[in-house]
Amino acid sequence: MRQISILIVCLLCPLLAVAGKVASPNGKLMAVTNGKTLTINYNNKQVLDVVDAVADGQSLVFVRKVKDDYQMVAGKRSHCVNQANEYRCGNMVLRMYNDGIAFRYESAVATQPAYRIPEGTRRWMQQWCDSYEGFFPLETTYKVTPVPSYSGISKSAEGWNNRWGYPALLEPHKDVFVLITEANIEHGQSASCLFNDGELFRVTPAATIAGKTCDHTPWRVAIIGGLKDVVESTLVTDVCEPSQIADPSWIQPGVVSWIYWAYNHGSNDYNIIKKYVDLAVALRLPYVLIDAEWDEMDKLPSNEGKTIEDAVAYAKAQGIKPLIWYNSSVGWVNGAPTPKFRLNKPEDREKEFAWLEKIGVAGVKIDFFSGDDQRNMDYCIDLLESAARHHLLVNFHGATIPRGWQRTWPNLMSTEGVYGAEWYNNVGTFTNKAACHNATLPFTRNVIGPMDYTPCAFSDSQHPHITTHAHELALTVLFESALQHLADRPESLLAQPQEVQRFFGMLPSVWDETHYLSGYPGESVVLARRRGDTWYVAGINGTDQERTFSMSLGFVKGKSVTLFADGEPWAISQPTKLPKQITCKPRGGFVIVIK
Repeated sequence: MRQISILIVCLLCPLLAVAGKVASPNGKLMAVTNGKTLTINYNNKQVLDVVDAVADGQSLVFVRKVKDDYQMVAGKRSHCVNQANEYRCGNMVLRMYNDGIAFRYESAVATQPAYRIPEGTRRWMQQWCDSYEGFFPLETTYKVTPVPSYSGISKSAEGWNNRWGYPALLEPHKDVFVLITEANIEHGQSASCLFNDGELFRVTPAATIAGKTCDHTPWRVAIIGGLKDVVESTLVTDVCEPSQIADPSWIQPGVVSWIYWAYNHGSNDYNIIKKYVDLAVALRLPYVLIDAEWDEMDKLPSNEGKTIEDAVAYAKAQGIKPLIWYNSSVGWVNGAPTPKFRLNKPEDREKEFAWLEKIGVAGVKIDFFSGDDQRNMDYCIDLLESAARHHLLVNFHGATIPRGWQRTWPNLMSTEGVYGAEWYNNVGTFTNKAACHNATLPFTRNVIGPMDYTPCAFSDSQHPHITTHAHELALTVLFESALQHLADRPESLLAQPQEVQRFFGMLPSVWDETHYLSGYPGESVVLARRRGDTWYVAGINGTDQERTFSMSLGFVKGKSVTLFADGEPWAISQPTKLPKQITCKPRGGFVIVIK
């Protein structure tokens, strides 16, 4: 009887699709074509129109059921399972997943659909710049004046900003959300952004190289559901190619001591590098990052002829794995820090990476890319392929957002593409906006992939921060990045209570599972993440008022509980039971560790 039922369903699916209506496996998402428009409904509510998505008069035809089961080296979930119903309409392939849709065009001539975002829709969208370092302010209109930016300012004829980056978070109905992005950039493809003309936000690819384009587009992705569905979704990696690394056992994520926060030019100073190696030893961190200008180390008299190889050898002798920085030399070049032009040509790149592997460098941070065009995309893929051959981890900085490469090339540990704590070094803007921004990122930027925000500073940089110590600590759990760079200076981190120092030594940077517990973009967020048999529950208050969080943690089991909460500056305790409520100061936070 069960086999007969399955046969009937399989026979009916093509008939339903030909009628113009298709559905996700769980039936919550429905799609229907109307002329050239693809309309998506969630629980019988219209949530998204994709205009110019299909050929007029053509229907969606059922193709197959998609089932995928894969492991991730890093990310919000180690074991990912998904299923979808796949349909075709002309040269468009549409997949209906339980937590969203993905579609692409199998044609060298790319169709450029547009998302209709009606005026009045609550939205969190970032004005585009090639480094994706901007805020996601809550708006209800596209009529937003361009803010100062060092790249990519674009105005409509009426004077509004009309260029937008991914991801774009919408709330078309109360408690129903749509997050728009793209995934699976391949050789011969450029990434895209959104240009709007009124309510239509058109997918607009960046420049391609003539004669070297791919025969299909990347996947256009919309994650759809409640905030829980959005935050927990793995749809961006679900549609990406499987891992190209046969044996990823050498890939070891971890927490990193990072020199830039206190010493912008400190990586040319051997003795300062030693301080950060010693910090990693004291906190039991696996990595140290040696940032820009390390190639000029022998020019400082105080270094007494020491070079990067001496710094690497010192780190290794202390049991710390070194990472080092490079200029991509395609973005900011003139006046930018060195080393430059070592990775651009394939033969130079192979020579450099072979040398790094030989002397024991664990990975590279590559900075200052120049946008989303095919040249940058091809270059990033080439870097990942070459780095994998030489067992090097990769962190793309000053770069575009992740679009699923972390599945295909799991040596990609993190990507910046975020307005992060580094900005306390640049302008005073971040001081008053950070708490709200931090409470927005788990619903926007960090949904789609790792984010090198460089969290957790208890001291001040050039510009002060006004978030609490517990808020800063919570960011190390809330913000997912397989290489989690700590922003603060050694003196500050080593002055914290022993419980906080031990926390860093035990902190995972990858997670077996992630659960959204509560929150709303810009106001607050509480997440629970598990690694092995230890749970971390973290929350932050993004507002300037005191806030009390109520939590139901019945799914969390453990005997040992440590609570880091707001105090003067800390309130650290070992309660005998899991707390059901925690009160946070304005811009405050908390972390609960359950073993």
